[in-house]
Amino acid sequence: MADPITTFFDAWQCTASEQRLEKLDQSVKDKIKYDDPRTPQTIDGKTALNEYVGMFSANAPGWSAQVVGCDTTAGMTRATVAFGGKGPDGKDMIQHGQYFIETEDGLISRMVGFVGTGPDLKK
Repeated sequence: MADPITTFFDAWQCTASEQRLEKLDQSVKDKIKYDDPRTPQTIDGKTALNEYVGMFSANAPGWSAQVVGCDTTAGMTRATVAFGGKGPDGKDMIQHGQYFIETEDGLISRMVGFVGTGPDLKK
């Protein structure tokens, strides 16, 4: 079985709901809890998460979500993800997000995402 975090973000490219759900079945628990800055409240469950992830491919056609860094400490995984594709001007764009992930029985059970990779402490 592939890494559930990579498989989860592979689902973000799937335009067909059935194809996304297949990836989610391989990566997340049925009762997944998911939050990120674009969710006004916790997304609860795989069906709701499938709909939410589908908005990415609908609103950013041709974009991908790729895990570019990952580490685990004390059962908590931190993943950095590059979201990329063509911008409105036709040029390639990349935006990063960072996720904190808990797993259970080899599947993602809780995920919290943030825009960027943290505050710039050099200021």
